[in-house]
Amino acid sequence: MTPEQTGSAFSPARLWSNPASRALIALVLVFVLGCVFNADGAFFKLGTHRDTLRQASVFGILACGMTLVIISGGIDLAVGSVLALVAVAFSLMSIHWNWSPWVVLPLCLLLGAAAGGMAGGVTAWFGIQPFIATLAMMVFARGLAKTLSGGMKVSTAVKQADGNYHYVDVPAIFRFIDNRILGGHLSMVTVIFALCAAVAWVLLARHRWGRELYAIGGNEEAARLSGVSVAWTKLLAYAASGALAAVAGLCQAAQEQQGDPEAGVGYELTAIAMVVIGGTPLTGGRGGIGLTLLGTLTIGYLDKILSINAVPEASRLMLTGAIIVAAVLTQRRRRS
Repeated sequence: MTPEQTGSAFSPARLWSNPASRALIALVLVFVLGCVFNADGAFFKLGTHRDTLRQASVFGILACGMTLVIISGGIDLAVGSVLALVAVAFSLMSIHWNWSPWVVLPLCLLLGAAAGGMAGGVTAWFGIQPFIATLAMMVFARGLAKTLSGGMKVSTAVKQADGNYHYVDVPAIFRFIDNRILGGHLSMVTVIFALCAAVAWVLLARHRWGRELYAIGGNEEAARLSGVSVAWTKLLAYAASGALAAVAGLCQAAQEQQGDPEAGVGYELTAIAMVVIGGTPLTGGRGGIGLTLLGTLTIGYLDKILSINAVPEASRLMLTGAIIVAAVLTQRRRRS
């Protein structure tokens, strides 16, 4: 009998059928690619890995929220626009209005959760497809960000009543979020990403709400007949995604030291790519934060390797699109 017929845990077929194994293999292949195309040794420098984690962290935070929604059988196209909205609001309240961080941070998280919750509510209570509901929120949040900012970046240049600009200091909360610790080898944004991933993992793996998300994604009607409050569970998933998008917006604003209403364009696609490449299927009902972490590292390192080798951004985008299609086809092949 073949290893596949005997059900050996070490057979190639069984190994490849495991989403975690596939995601880990993809990450290893990316690392091998980096070792081969190392840009004259740049890939082996500690700073390269530190910067890779820092750059991937904002996307990773979005991907954690996207994982919650996708497991429930939905999709959230609004996360990039919510990020921009929160970045603008955070900069206005902190830089221009000089509000306390103890007031600003909860308000920003509430703003993100409200935006996500509104999209989730439209989906859950009115039966509108998640694609349409979150697309509408994507457009609305982007427009609101531009309205609040006047179509301009909200920076430390504060316009006065006489039309002149007065430059103010970068708020301490911005410096704290953009700080580096452990001798400059670890970014606080990466720490924030790790904390967000840990909270999301606990909610999915250890909380009743997480089990309900899996149930809804697997079979919504069966979950409803089992007593699951489908509408509220879905709404909370989108609200959580919006709150995590708000956290990403805080990090984005702190890194750029400004609130850009154009920030986050296309970020939702990268977040979806990280979730899918990690092994969480778009059909819902399966997956997890651990898989998303692997997907985040894979996309983050692949983008960094292409960057240090001076591959044009257009080519990087095309390659990412091809990888998403390949990952989805692999999932479909395994289900068949």
